[in-house]
This record gives sequence, C-alpha cells and structure tokens, in this order.
Amino acid sequence: MPVIDRLAIVGIGLIGSSVARAAIAHDAAGSVTLYDASTSVRKRAGEIDLGEIADTLEDCVKDADLVILCTPVGVMGHIAEDMAPHLKQGAIVSDVGSVKSAVLEAVAPHIPSGVSFIPGHPISGTEKSGPDAGFATLFEGRWCIITPPDEHEDAASLDTLTRFWEALGSTVEIMSVSRHDRVLAITSHLPHLIAFNIVGTANDLESVTEGEVVKFSAGGFRDFTRIAASDPIMWRDVFLYNKEAVLEMLGRFNEDLAALQRAIRWGEGEQLEKFFERSRGIRKSIVDAGQDTDADDFGRSHSPKG
Repeated sequence: MPVIDRLAIVGIGLIGSSVARAAIAHDAAGSVTLYDASTSVRKRAGEIDLGEIADTLEDCVKDADLVILCTPVGVMGHIAEDMAPHLKQGAIVSDVGSVKSAVLEAVAPHIPSGVSFIPGHPISGTEKSGPDAGFATLFEGRWCIITPPDEHEDAASLDTLTRFWEALGSTVEIMSVSRHDRVLAITSHLPHLIAFNIVGTANDLESVTEGEVVKFSAGGFRDFTRIAASDPIMWRDVFLYNKEAVLEMLGRFNEDLAALQRAIRWGEGEQLEKFFERSRGIRKSIVDAGQDTDADDFGRSHSPKG
C-alpha cells in the first residue's frame, strides 16, 4: 500500500528523476506528477515515462499530498511563493537541498496554514545530471536527514515523510537544521570546495600542460575530477547559502593543513605517519558502515534545467 496517494516533484534533475523512479518502483506513491521550468526537460521526462508531466507548477502541486522541491536552493523561496496558493490543506512540503537553514528561511514564510513544511536531505547522488541520470536504487542503503523546524508539532506529517524515505530504501536520521549545516559543511561541502580548487590549480600550472594533467591523472586526482564535475549551479548555491558553516570548517582545515606543511618542511616523519594512520582508520570506519558506494553526495543536479 502506498505511503502517500499523490506525489509532486518540482525539478527533474538527477535527484528529482530518481525520487520519481524510486517511488514508482517501491510503490511509495499512488501517482507521481513532475514539473520542471525547462520545456526540454519536461519533454524528455515524458519520453522516458517518469510519471505525469505537468505543464505548470500549479498543475503539478494542486492535488499533491507530498511536494518535494528538487531545485537549486537559491530558487526554492520563489517556487514556494508561486505554489503556495495551490497547495491543498493537509499537504506536506519538503526538499532535497544540501543546505537547510537557508531553505527554511526562504520557504517557510510562504507555506500556508494547514500545510506542513519539513526540510529534508537524502545523502546520495552522482556527478551526473538531468532526467536520464536518475535511477530507482539511488537511495537504497543511504541516509536521509530530515530537519523539522523547532516549532514543528505535526507528528503525523513527520511520520509520513519518514516512512516515505524509508520506503525508498533510506535510513532516516532526525537532526536540527543548524547541526545539519555544520555536519554537511565538513563531510560534503568542504570536500567539494577542495576538489574544485585542486582541479583548477592543476589546470592553471604553467609547468604542466593540460594534456599531461589528463594523461597522467592518478587515482586520487581522478576522484577529485569526478567530484569537480558536479553541477555548478547547485554548488554555487550551496556555498553562498551555507557560507558561515563552510567558512568555519575551512578555517579549521587551513589550520590542520598548516600543521602538515610544517611537518613536511621539518621532516617530521613520525607525525606524518600518525596523521595518515588516523585518516586510514576513518576510511575503514566508512567502509565498515557500508557508506563506500558510487551513489555518494557528489554533485547531484537539483537544477530545473536538468
């Protein structure tokens, strides 16, 4: 039996199309309706049979029991304002953004009385984008963080949203908005920033041609380039809207990096070995926890342009 009768998805990128596929595959929703601001994306979504494709935002959300915003964080407030008059009483609105404080601030003021807004974030994705990139198993065995606002008192809606993500194969963790943004700043946002930067540095080196960077890319650099292939619009918004937490973690990272620089400069091999051994142990913990898969939080596209 479906968790909800009617699901509406706004934004048909990697995550939006994966939610649609997973909801159908796992019978989590009785019907799925999707909308995207891009005409070409809507057309393609119809061609690959992701669900009912709406021509307008109003048509997508008007009868929905659950609306999930799968767009860049920067446009969610505008979408919430536009769709608010068309939401039915008792509906649940959620999202999949990597930032939660900014989403809550932008979306919550537009949510009408009788509609429950509960932000969420599935920790899954790939560097691919567009409606063709999604797949039904993307969320299986992955975490989904749900961040109900402090004043949220609708236990039934929270239970429904939890059961929906569990039906898609996720393990749900309830977390405060502020804690989510600090945790993701170090586990996702800072690694992406480092990847973008190191790939740019390698490409800019005058002593290394672009051809050599490509030809002699070792495994570690290839991993960085995979992360750096992430959707630029989405990550622009992540860093702009979670800048306080990112800058806090970046400051700590720079302090640790300076310590490593000193150890290398002064030949402190024992200190380097201890640091690398600790890092190796953390990697083993991630593998043991079953979080070492390709369906990671790498550059998933929330863009309505696909």
